[in-house]
Amino acid sequence: MTDHDHRQRTAHQGASPRLILVLALVCGAAVGNVYFPQAVSPLVASGLGVSPDAAAAVVTATQFGYAAGIWLLVPLGDRLPHRPLLVALLTVTGLGLLAASAAPGLVPLVGASALVGVTTVVAPLAGPLAARLVPKERLGVTGGTLLSGSLAGMLLSRTVGGALGDWLGWRAPYVLAAALSLAVAALSARLLPRTVPPSAQRYPALLAEPLRLLRTEALLRRSCLYQALVFAGFSAVWTGVAPLLTGPVYGRGTGAVGLLALVNAVTMVCTPVAGRRVDRHGPDAVNRVCFLVVGVSAAVLALGGLGGAVGIAALVVGTLLLDVGMQSGMVANQVRIQTLRAEVRSRLTTAYMTCAYLGGAVGSWLGMRAYGRFGWPGVCVLVAALTAVALTRHLCATGRRSATRRTAGRFRRSAAPATRAAGPTMAARAAVTSREETP
Repeated sequence: MTDHDHRQRTAHQGASPRLILVLALVCGAAVGNVYFPQAVSPLVASGLGVSPDAAAAVVTATQFGYAAGIWLLVPLGDRLPHRPLLVALLTVTGLGLLAASAAPGLVPLVGASALVGVTTVVAPLAGPLAARLVPKERLGVTGGTLLSGSLAGMLLSRTVGGALGDWLGWRAPYVLAAALSLAVAALSARLLPRTVPPSAQRYPALLAEPLRLLRTEALLRRSCLYQALVFAGFSAVWTGVAPLLTGPVYGRGTGAVGLLALVNAVTMVCTPVAGRRVDRHGPDAVNRVCFLVVGVSAAVLALGGLGGAVGIAALVVGTLLLDVGMQSGMVANQVRIQTLRAEVRSRLTTAYMTCAYLGGAVGSWLGMRAYGRFGWPGVCVLVAALTAVALTRHLCATGRRSATRRTAGRFRRSAAPATRAAGPTMAARAAVTSREETP
């Protein structure tokens, strides 16, 4: 047994269900920092005396900061031990949230929000860590569990942030988030395992590697495109739903945004199920279903502009379908990239998550612009268009792969008599050629 095999076996033996749950909690605490500003954005606008469009810069800055943090910091997961890295990031995030809570104006708040986005990139680091701790056949269900934790943070942060903001003002959710980040940092310092980094590359080389992987790994590029497009639609909806619910159609407070998000907590149950489906049927089959679910959600959400009981029901069902489709698709995409090359998992995740959250940031911007110009129907059309692009690309990719497999199968059948006559060397060469022609 090699030293690498021994480390892998030891890591798998140490991956207890309790540890995976701890990682899920860490993911939820970190991811919530990206999403609760969506619920309190209208309160920021009124509290600082700025327009809703200007206040939306806080959301956009957090998401762009998150994308930058993924690119700049997540590759360090292949170079530094995970425990001190995660503890340091959670601590700085807590301090950044405290600074945001004390911001005297919009510009300092946007700056502090960007810092929080950069440093709250714990979930993209937890995924590769968990992948090192579990066997390959459990990657899907483990990824689904971590994503359930992230989703819980996403939903609860909106719910608690909106309700607390209505009660105590927009600064209170930032204080609570800061306390939670610092508490989770202390928990992580105590419970996360020690790990040995798989790479000794210098930091500039680590930063360059995701670009090279995007250039050389076709499956990585495909996963990045899928998630960027679907997450753009997801962010557009959750950015646009706040002014919809607080505007003249419904006339609700920001707590209504949080309650709507809380209804979708059922999605937390769906992601481990999606993970099991990925383990059983592969990522492509799950992606195809998810695109169809998100497309249906856009049609259902369009009815949300009607207002009243029908509109509320449409928003509940539509956002539930959207959440299930987006999150389950993320499980499929992450399993696809985690099985490419084990020694560069953090850098693969860097490329994937950067593309995903750049898509989310652009989606938030497009969603606010679409809402401002066309109202809620414009947001729904945007979601439908983005999903159509992703589904078209998926059908083209899987269609080409099926055609290649059929061609390779015909080649093997026609070459079988000749390879048997020519001996094992020719047979081996034909098999290698067939594998090289299959994406």
